[in-house]
Amino acid sequence: MADSAPDLPLVVGIGGTIGGVSSTERALAIALEAAGREGFRTRMFGGADMAQLPLYDPRATTRTAQERDFVDTVRQASALIIASPGYHGSISGVVKNALDLLEETARDPHRPYLADMPVGLIATAYGWQATGSTIAALRSIVHALRGWPTPFAAAVNTQLTKFDAEGGASDPAVVEQLSLVGQQVARFAPLAIQHG
Repeated sequence: MADSAPDLPLVVGIGGTIGGVSSTERALAIALEAAGREGFRTRMFGGADMAQLPLYDPRATTRTAQERDFVDTVRQASALIIASPGYHGSISGVVKNALDLLEETARDPHRPYLADMPVGLIATAYGWQATGSTIAALRSIVHALRGWPTPFAAAVNTQLTKFDAEGGASDPAVVEQLSLVGQQVARFAPLAIQHG
């Protein structure tokens, strides 16, 4: 999902797994599509994009082109959606590594970290237990980055819900929930812009 209409505000999606398009990435795409219908341009950093980010080294004096692109894109965003699979009760390492890289924005004068930015959250897991703890971990990270997690977060049990390559899911209620995540970040973003 690439940028279109560069004058429109941007919603950035971060999520997926290494090794092909995952349920997490497909869930994120549904949420981003909903944000797009609200009048936002969108950009997704999926599993393949995050796989190109080296392990975050806070002492590094240079950054790769992929790291710079990721950080610069988040800097331009009006809102964010983060989707993670539940790995052993928390977020995946690849998603955490991408979020760790946002330390690069710590000294930004306009907006350090995700200050005042609405952030939608999605967790996918094979069973319900890991979805709740993964969403709790994501909320905690977003708070630490000074962002505003939106009121609704989507928890997807991939044991029950299957995604297809055409952008749909076997459970219409899950599509509705993921769309709500996209709608909420889009609707809260203008408030962040006014006070940013």
